[in-house]
Amino acid sequence: MNVPNFLTSLRIVLAVLFLWLLFLAGLPAKILALLAFSAASITDYWDGRLARQNNQITSFGRLMDPIADKVLTLFAFVAFVRLDLVAAWMVAVIIAREVFITLVRLVMPSKGASQEARTSGKQKTVLQITVIVCILIFICLRETSFWRPEWSGTALQFIHYGMLLIVAITLWSGIRYIAINRKILFRL
Repeated sequence: MNVPNFLTSLRIVLAVLFLWLLFLAGLPAKILALLAFSAASITDYWDGRLARQNNQITSFGRLMDPIADKVLTLFAFVAFVRLDLVAAWMVAVIIAREVFITLVRLVMPSKGASQEARTSGKQKTVLQITVIVCILIFICLRETSFWRPEWSGTALQFIHYGMLLIVAITLWSGIRYIAINRKILFRL
């Protein structure tokens, strides 16, 4: 197994660790959850960069990299629903888009897909990760003696608007992916 594929696999392991830590009680567990998620997010950048740089792009990496990305972000979003931080309908929309586009990618010839559409998807992932990290920071701060309960309403409003932005951009990137690759898709 090459380094990029190891990092992709590690991202899935870190996603599971993140989820487990997030539901443990106490500030140390929440901080470790934030660190596990952050480390997993960093592997997303490095696995692709190293694969391209060292000409180590493999079938495993092409298949598992986007799946590992989805596992990481969707674990977080579903956990946030369970923690009553995010509306379930928002996560349902995100999951539907991710499953649909992933299935389309599996049946679409990889060489024909537009790089412009892939870039839009990467920007969506960066935004998702940024909002998730912000929510995790809120979860950590909420566990401290510094945090005041009256601040939670404002923080939850920011989370709500951040998630609305994610839903909009997630849908937009999915629609854009289909529109840009429509000629290839309709030939299948």
